[in-house]
Amino acid sequence: MKIASWNVNSLKVRLPHLTQWLADTRPDIVALQETKLEDAKFPVDELAAAGYRAVYSGQKTYNGVAILSREPAHDVVTDIPGLDDPQRRILAATIGPLRVVDLYVVNGKAVDDEKYGYKLEWLARVRDFLAGELQRHPRLVVLGDFNICPDDRDVYDPQAWGEDILCSPAERAGLKAITDLGLHDSFRLFEQGNAHYSWWDYRQAAFRRNMGLRIDLILIGEALRPIATAATIDRTPRRWERPSDHTPVLLELDL
Repeated sequence: MKIASWNVNSLKVRLPHLTQWLADTRPDIVALQETKLEDAKFPVDELAAAGYRAVYSGQKTYNGVAILSREPAHDVVTDIPGLDDPQRRILAATIGPLRVVDLYVVNGKAVDDEKYGYKLEWLARVRDFLAGELQRHPRLVVLGDFNICPDDRDVYDPQAWGEDILCSPAERAGLKAITDLGLHDSFRLFEQGNAHYSWWDYRQAAFRRNMGLRIDLILIGEALRPIATAATIDRTPRRWERPSDHTPVLLELDL
């Protein structure tokens, strides 16, 4: 089974890229972030023609999450208890033997901004939600755009970024509180080394110079760890014309 996550940065703009990538890669499950589409405008028919069912939670212009799958999704959740947030950032569904939670984590803007405090609160609320999900669903996959670099290996220039947004100790502690539930960063289950990134700024020829960050993650529960066989970052779509600033990340399970 092949599972992927991709922040498409506007599904309307990137739909041709997505359908091409689905045809080339043929994943079983794909979590999308930043779809930036109201639900009424979600391209259900186009994705069905590509062989995928879809569940989604969107809003106009900003945010938006979706899960595409070959099998139907059940027990869909779009809001979690205690998180009063109109922004569409969370989507959970059961697909086959897996419970899948798609997250588009708050960016936070800057460490001295009020949005940073909300990001930390948001992470804490999500952590509580995931604790219950993992208890009920040992075969849990939590994936998406986390807007946090787990450690300095995931930053092209740790000295330049220092403790700035996406790399600050409090953000990393919020992510660690989630992984400490018993979730594993699947990319780091394999010997990958440094300089592997999933996001590059559009400016300064950042992609060509590989000035990136690894902020798109696939976390898995302990029950899935023995059957994880590969974790990769597919840089190909980032080379296409008018790409998203993120590229897909993938996990393969012997399932």
